[in-house]
Amino acid sequence: MKTSLAYKSIVLLAVVGPLVATIYAIATLWQKAINATDLTLLLVMYSLVALGVTVGFHRMLTHRSFAAHPVVKFLLLVLGSMALEGPALEWAATHIKHHSYSDKEGDPHSPVEGFFHAHIGWLFKDRMADPNQYAKHLQKDPIVVFVSKTFLLWVALSLIIPFAIGGWSGLLWAGLVRIFLTHHVTWSVNSVCHIFGRRDYETNDQSRNEWVVGLLSFGEGWHNNHHAFPRSAFHGLRWWQIDGSGYLIWSLEKLGLAKDVYRISSDQMQKRQDRAASASAAPAQTVTVERTPVGAQR
Repeated sequence: MKTSLAYKSIVLLAVVGPLVATIYAIATLWQKAINATDLTLLLVMYSLVALGVTVGFHRMLTHRSFAAHPVVKFLLLVLGSMALEGPALEWAATHIKHHSYSDKEGDPHSPVEGFFHAHIGWLFKDRMADPNQYAKHLQKDPIVVFVSKTFLLWVALSLIIPFAIGGWSGLLWAGLVRIFLTHHVTWSVNSVCHIFGRRDYETNDQSRNEWVVGLLSFGEGWHNNHHAFPRSAFHGLRWWQIDGSGYLIWSLEKLGLAKDVYRISSDQMQKRQDRAASASAAPAQTVTVERTPVGAQR
């Protein structure tokens, strides 16, 4: 899919606008303390929208890690749309493409081409995935199609709500600053989590577990776990790997609002870890070159 100049301009505005707003917000914060309403709005909006991305767009829609009640499904996709990261169909298609070519030619945002490219530069290149090729099955889902077609409505609503509650200050913090934070935390999974952190499992890419990103993204930072077991509804596979999205999916399941939750068994995890240990312990192959003594030369 070719990326038009108009599209690149919109992406630039969507990226730079919140950045400028964040810098302005910091400047105003130095002059007076942020009030409780602004802070509460920011935290609530950030949490809901981030969960919409990771639980709705990522685990439910892209990887089919669980099936949600239609109302829950609709709400999760709406919240994910409020992140201003693209319509649900396009987001899922791009992520499916990422897993198909992870850290290889064809990957939309591999850090093999540099940290900046993986984090944000890829947005300005012709790397968007075609939903007709990578998410054709999702186009048969009326809820997904409807939420995707009404994407701009949900983006507008994500700005109207904080303005209605907190006025211009609420719009600044829970609207624009929240978009800035959501963007860069999401993009950090693409960049930071393919460069920094631990690799607990052997995979065909450079995915890594990074606990700071894990906290900020409600569990997405356990990225090596995810690439080892893409369909798992839970990215935090150990008790100490905090996974806010996984806790929400577990709660929805207990309430009868989610079913067919895909889990990874301890045997599956052990087999992958054993494979990683074997790969790291394998001695490097050496080539012995036989040299003819100088005195033996003829």
